[in-house]
Amino acid sequence: MSTALSRPRRVVVTGASSGIGAATVRRLRADGWDVLATARRAELLDELAQETGAQAFVADVTVDEDVARLAAHVEATGGLDALVNNAGGAFGLDPVERADIDQWRRMYELNVLGTLRVTQALLPALRASGEGDVLVLTSTAAHGPYEGGAGYTGAKHAERMLATTLRWELAGEPLRVIEIAPGAVATDFSLVRFDGDAERAAAVYEGYQPLVADDVADTIAWALSRPPHVNIDLLVVRPRAQASNTKTARTGV
Repeated sequence: MSTALSRPRRVVVTGASSGIGAATVRRLRADGWDVLATARRAELLDELAQETGAQAFVADVTVDEDVARLAAHVEATGGLDALVNNAGGAFGLDPVERADIDQWRRMYELNVLGTLRVTQALLPALRASGEGDVLVLTSTAAHGPYEGGAGYTGAKHAERMLATTLRWELAGEPLRVIEIAPGAVATDFSLVRFDGDAERAAAVYEGYQPLVADDVADTIAWALSRPPHVNIDLLVVRPRAQASNTKTARTGV
């Protein structure tokens, strides 16, 4: 980004209370960023803020009023150089004929409309910075289907189209739109997906070395640190053992 800044670069990270979001906050703080960490869980956010020196801002990306408060706070406290749209998640793994419509609705609300709300609200501040970044954390689910995953893959495909179309629409402005698409990452993702079933969640990562949250945070930090004329349109990052969404070599290493 620009060397003309006389202050640390400032970033908003959504879904920051755990997993990839929390790891990203830690990494960007270590790299010298001024980080505004936002999520729904106040206690976890406060602990992260105390640990890292980030600023905590409690907000739910699915609530219009919360996102409006976030945007007002950003404007009132110094502007913004980057946004990491990390908030998201999967619910259930049912085939289409037995899919839970409420679970699908929650996935679209969180992954797609949440990203849309926050991006729309913070684009003015990013534009005013002179060199702003919108980073969208999608998933390899945004690039290929798998059985039982239609709700989540559909939501992530939509989120990918949001990012891709936004990049086209902003062409010519000093704004970058970056997509990072991780494969299997050992966080609480599967625990949430399976409604707290720890045994079923653990089985997702058995027999191979999945990514960890720090791996993805490292990728995010690298993409944001490129010179301002360089845009990482798409970076797919998987465990070595995971050849595709449906093929993982569970060899024990």
